[in-house]
This record gives sequence, C-alpha cells and structure tokens, in this order.
Amino acid sequence: MHSTQAKGHRPEDPPPVPDRSVRLLSERPPCRGGPADEGLDGCSAPAADADAVDAHTVDADVARAVERQLDTLLAERVARAGDLDPGFARELAEPVSRFTRHGGKRIRPRFLWWTLRACDGGDGPRVTAALRIGAALELLQTCALVHDDVMDGARTRRGRPALHVEAAARGPADGTRPARDFGAAVAILAGDLALVWADDVVAETALPPAVAGTVRGLWRSLRTEMVAGQYLDLHGQAMSLCSPARALRAACLKSARYSVERPMALGAALAGADDATLRALCSAGRCVGTAFQLRDDLDDVFADPRRTGKPGGGDIRAGKPTYLVAVARTAAEAAGDRRALRVLDDCVGRADLGEEDLDRVREVLIATGARSTVETRIGRLTAHGLRRLAAVPLEPYAAGRLADLMRAVSGADPGGGPDPARCGDGAAPGSRRAGDGGVSGR
Repeated sequence: MHSTQAKGHRPEDPPPVPDRSVRLLSERPPCRGGPADEGLDGCSAPAADADAVDAHTVDADVARAVERQLDTLLAERVARAGDLDPGFARELAEPVSRFTRHGGKRIRPRFLWWTLRACDGGDGPRVTAALRIGAALELLQTCALVHDDVMDGARTRRGRPALHVEAAARGPADGTRPARDFGAAVAILAGDLALVWADDVVAETALPPAVAGTVRGLWRSLRTEMVAGQYLDLHGQAMSLCSPARALRAACLKSARYSVERPMALGAALAGADDATLRALCSAGRCVGTAFQLRDDLDDVFADPRRTGKPGGGDIRAGKPTYLVAVARTAAEAAGDRRALRVLDDCVGRADLGEEDLDRVREVLIATGARSTVETRIGRLTAHGLRRLAAVPLEPYAAGRLADLMRAVSGADPGGGPDPARCGDGAAPGSRRAGDGGVSGR
C-alpha cells in the first residue's frame, strides 16, 4: 500500500480531520489489489445468488455496477416489506426503491470506487464491499433528498414530482386530514426507511475486523455531519442568518464531507490506506466537496432547469442562506448599495417569486460581484484539492479518473491558484482567521 510523509500544516491547507473515525489505518498490513479475475459477488450478500464482478468490469461503468447492486438489494427489501403488509410495500417501500434506482449521477459511489482503486484496492472482497457501501450511500442520499424536499416545499425532483407530492396525490380527499399533510408524513417515513436500509446494508457487509471498525466509524460520522449541516441550513433559513462564514460551514457539513470527503475516506479505508494517505485524501475531498456545493448554489439560480431537474431559483424562494447570497449581501452592505439590498430583502424567501423578480435577483448577484466571487472560489478550491491529490502516491490511472471526477463535480477551471482561506474553515473570502469547523454541500 502506498504511503505519504506527513507534512507541516501550512496556512492554506485544510485543517486536520478532527474526529477519530479515521484512526488505526497505519496499523494494518498493506492491502494490494488481487488478480482481475478474483472478483466476488457484486450484486448481493450471498455470492452464490449472483454473478461475480471483478474490478475491471466495474471500472468500465461504476454507476451501472452500483445500480445492479441496488436492483438486487432493493428487490429483496421490497419483497420483505410485502411480507409485512402489501399496502406498506406498495405505498412506501416501492416508491423508495424507484426513487433510489431511477435518476442521480451516482457521484458518491464513484468517489468511493476511484479512491479505492487509486489506493490499489481491487481484489474480490473489496469489490463486493465497495459496491454494497456505494449502494448504501445512494440510499442515504434518498433519505436526504426526500426529507430536503419536504422541508423546502419543493414540488419536483429529478424532473418528476417530488415524493411527498406523489404521496399527497394518493392521500385522503375527504377533508379530515389535508392531502399535503399526508404526503409530507409519508415522505418523512420514506426517508426514514431509506436510512434504515442504508444502515442495514453497511452492517451486513462483510469486512475484515481492522477495516470494519474504521468504515463503520466513518459511516457514523457521515450521517451525523449530514444532519448537522441540514440543521444549520434550516436554522439559518428560519432565523435569516446569512454570513459567508456560516454559509460555508453549513455547506461543508451538509455536502462537502457527505458528498466527497467521506466517500473518498470510505474508499481509502476499504483499500487499507495508511493515516497520512487518508488525511491527504480527506483534505482534497473537503476542498472539492465545498466547491461542489458552491457550484450547486450557482446552478440553482443560473443553470437551465432542464439540466438540473428542478425549478430555477428554488433556494432563493426558500430563503436559503447560501454562500452566494451571503456574499452579495455583504458586498451590497459594504458599498452602501440600498437598491441591491432592497431587492434581496424583497425577493429572498418569497415562495411566490416570479421569473421577473428572480431576474432582478440574478442582476444583483452579478452586479455585486457575488457570482464572480463564487466562481473564483470554486476554481481555487478545486485547484487546491487537485494539488493535494497529486501529492499522494496513488495508482496513476485510477488517480486520473478521480481527478477527472473532481473537476466534473466542481464544474471549475482549477487555475485560480490557492484559496485565500483554508479549505473548509468557514472563513470569508480573503480571511486568514482560524477555521470554525468546515464547509460542505449536497
């Protein structure tokens, strides 16, 4: 297994990983990938019930390999739900299965997979474990998105009605309980069910004892961080708290760690990476994960809804305290731009905001320099993450695929030089102050 020398902590580096879920890796014996034909079952827990999958087969189409795993796992669980109650299976388990299997770019499993491969992990048991945990990440994503849509009152997801909207259409129409309340309640249960299934998949995945402790510690951290980030987002929205530092902190916990850093850490842990390698990969993942969330914030306002699968301006209508809006407000206050502040005060948080008013918000985001500031920060975060990745001795082909994936999710031209603040420290642009914890996006 490759290792790296620990380096001195420079001001522009991301802060060290603070939790203990990434310890003990250096105590393991080296784990290298086995022969390509040594793959075990990649589609279900019992190997005899599915075709064997080797690492090179997965390399060719990671998303499809994870989807095959999901097909098998979810068919099993829907069948068990049917044994409990046919209505429960039809109205709750099957919608969770459909939502998880249809749509999504499988970003998190791809980060896990290519990190595993870059750390020389590719023998049969690791292929099986990686695909199963990749499937669990997709189920966790289902939980997050379904609950997110309820909290935001979103009507669509991935170009289709949101799950709570579909459930409301099947709900009671006699006035005893509003259909929308029924739909929200069903969606909360659906998210809970997806989380239960995700935990079950991780718990049932066979892992060597030394690896199991670290993987399950990372999984626990990932779930708690995701909820903490969502709470910060929700609290900031409710209390109209909108500062660049707070927005970045929420973004890191809600998305950067959950979407990029932790999936990469899981892949490294499965491969048996040492502590120094894991720390460097976590640093790279946190930077790029933050850039990923900032890109999502920009896309919500400026991207074509036909590409994103959801209406434009959803974050503006919901009053989300995004980094983009926080930078615009801070710049407008500093310049004494009362017109820009009036537009933000009038439009951000208005559920009935029309396209004309949304265009006014877009103009303010551009005129205050917020859009270009966020674009620049995305580029610098991505560049720093790629430099951290390049400093780690990894298998070249897989490391290249991992770097390509980082560029793709950030949508950045990573040529802007080092980020002026540490990746994930929650500092405002240009600030050098010590971090307040980290940032991340979904």
